[in-house]
Amino acid sequence: LQTQSGGDVNVEVNAAPGEDLLKKLNDMRQEYEHIIQKNREEVERWYESKMEEVSQQVHSSGQELESSTQQISALRRDYQSLEIELQSQLSMVRSLQSNLEDTERRYNMQLQQIQSMISPLEEELASIRCEMESQNQEYKMLLGIK
Repeated sequence: LQTQSGGDVNVEVNAAPGEDLLKKLNDMRQEYEHIIQKNREEVERWYESKMEEVSQQVHSSGQELESSTQQISALRRDYQSLEIELQSQLSMVRSLQSNLEDTERRYNMQLQQIQSMISPLEEELASIRCEMESQNQEYKMLLGIK
């Protein structure tokens, strides 16, 4: 536009700002600075309270985490102890079962040996009974003849 019009425009204001205007501007500036300071303090208090809350939550969470970690460690120790005891008991059961099987096998063998000794004795006893019956009959006959 300046090249088209071919001239410069100069505007000057010779009016000095009135004292009232400067005073009002200074008053407004102070008022806004006071509001800004008040807001800053309020935000800082809010920030501090929130930081305190977060700090307490972090501290509380840290304690809960430590407590939970200790509980987990205690439970792991208990689990390992119980697992060891279980394995020990299972080993003892296997050992006792093996001993029981060995004992049953030995007693079965002894029972078979005793049975093999009893069978001939029973046969001999039956034979002796028959012979006694026969002798008893013979004795009765002999007594009857007299």
